[in-house]
Amino acid sequence: MHGDDPDFHTIPDSRELAAQYLLLYELSLPFGQDLNNRINVDKSATRFIVFLKNTTAKDQRAMDAKARVWLKENAPPHMLTYGSGLSMVWAHISKRNIESMLGASFGALIIISAILIMTLRSFRLGIISLIPNLAPAFMAFGIWGMLVGQVGLALSVIVSLTLGIVVDDTIHFLSKYLRARREENMDPVHAVRHAFNTVGTAMWVTTVALVAGFSVLTISGYNVNAQMGLLSAITISLALLLDFFFLPALLLMMDCKDIK
Repeated sequence: MHGDDPDFHTIPDSRELAAQYLLLYELSLPFGQDLNNRINVDKSATRFIVFLKNTTAKDQRAMDAKARVWLKENAPPHMLTYGSGLSMVWAHISKRNIESMLGASFGALIIISAILIMTLRSFRLGIISLIPNLAPAFMAFGIWGMLVGQVGLALSVIVSLTLGIVVDDTIHFLSKYLRARREENMDPVHAVRHAFNTVGTAMWVTTVALVAGFSVLTISGYNVNAQMGLLSAITISLALLLDFFFLPALLLMMDCKDIK
């Protein structure tokens, strides 16, 4: 138009002229290449695309919120809208999933602790069990934060996924420790040794099997599965270390007054 004169590279002065330009452009397009993927049929709405590079889900949500604020302050009310597309969908899904998973994990911990208190008949041991049950996930996420720094949708389920596995070893160790203390009348030191002798081998064998199973996922070409398998393996490994080194020391510290 106009011999490609730069002076005419502006928005038309009137709606009628803009409509004529658009009609002429659409008539010149080959069949099947109209603008319906950019403008709806009745020309009442247009599509605005934003390209972002190397942004996190948090940054995308913040950008969407800022865009709505700008539209509310600078555009007519009917133009107020929300960001769409798969990127925005996943950004909001990951946030909701993380919040719901953390809430469910917290509720599960309360229920598990209540069951342990009733089963072990010890309020103190039920509270103590929270530490080796919850700490591995926090430690694993800490390591992941230092190495990677981002938690995606798949990694948000790790706490709930590994909680049931981590709890098993703690329950086995505490039950054998209490049996030695109550039925065998052993002092804390010998009770800890008894727990190691009875369930120690089973704990590390099952942990090795579980870590090996989850490690297989790390060679997956699908990055979501690979990251989930790696973080699960790290969490389960840390749980064994805590049950072997931290939990016995914690039990001895709590029962040190009974050591003969």
